[in-house]
Amino acid sequence: MNAIVKAVSIGPVHLDIPVILAPMAGVCDMPYRVIARRYGAALVCTEMISDKGLWYHNAHTQEMLHIDVREHPISMQIFGAEPATMAQAAAVVEEAGADIVDINMGCPVKKVVKNGEGSALMQDLPRAEAIIAAVVRAVSIPVTVKMRTGWDDQSFTAPELARRAEQAGAAAITVHGRTREQFYRGKADLGKIKRVVEAVSIPVIGNGDIIDGPSAAAMLLQTGCQAIMVGRGAQGNPWIFPQIRYYLQTGQQMAPPSPAERYKQVLEHFQALIEYKGEYTALREMRSHASWYTKGMYGSASLRERINRAQNPGEFREAVTDILHTVSL
Repeated sequence: MNAIVKAVSIGPVHLDIPVILAPMAGVCDMPYRVIARRYGAALVCTEMISDKGLWYHNAHTQEMLHIDVREHPISMQIFGAEPATMAQAAAVVEEAGADIVDINMGCPVKKVVKNGEGSALMQDLPRAEAIIAAVVRAVSIPVTVKMRTGWDDQSFTAPELARRAEQAGAAAITVHGRTREQFYRGKADLGKIKRVVEAVSIPVIGNGDIIDGPSAAAMLLQTGCQAIMVGRGAQGNPWIFPQIRYYLQTGQQMAPPSPAERYKQVLEHFQALIEYKGEYTALREMRSHASWYTKGMYGSASLRERINRAQNPGEFREAVTDILHTVSL
């Protein structure tokens, strides 16, 4: 297989390897974004940030604006349903240091769509276009839009929304190849992503079911998209970024990380979370991350049980270190 990797630019933001970490709530906080960049993600995206949270100066929302210098280039994703408040939110994230502002028009969660936000905007294209135009006018950095293929199988609105986004000044589009009604069930529809690619002249980023080098290559080759975005495949798996890079450049699979490498990364991630969020929050949030890091590994079930019972960082580290010593022998 010949190398199929090509650089792509989103406005002035140049990505030599077009592999991007998706914005995932509960996953893509600052510590994990730093890890993903170190492992080779060309661009990282924040968890989605509420425009109303910024408007009302919500403390948790304000904390989400923190950027580490090691993260750049970074895209900050905002969500909302009103052009004016979305424009103000975009200006805030630009001031916070974002290189790109991304508009969420794909979140399927009920509490989001019931307010007309996220993927609900795919049912109101005039409002969606007005939001994009308002955000573009409010900032000097590139604006991107993340969407799904449509609300359900009967409403394939992504090509039209993509055209409207381009006309409104968006610099790139990300398409998750599922409908809102699918949530994360079934398979991503690469054929529909291809039709979005054909509908616009700006870069299209393909998203959905990218779990390794071959699936990344299939997304690029079958859709013609210019970049790929990795979501659930990156949970507890920052190694996916060098693996994809290597496969796109050589057509060969890179060896997976050893169990010892995985457990050492768990400890490093935990320490970064402690430094960023404090011991109490880090201990609880790391339970999910540790489960992803160790899924399918020998001894992982008993390790997760010990981690879930851990009452302090020392007990957490002891649980991981004990099994690390075992696999290192």
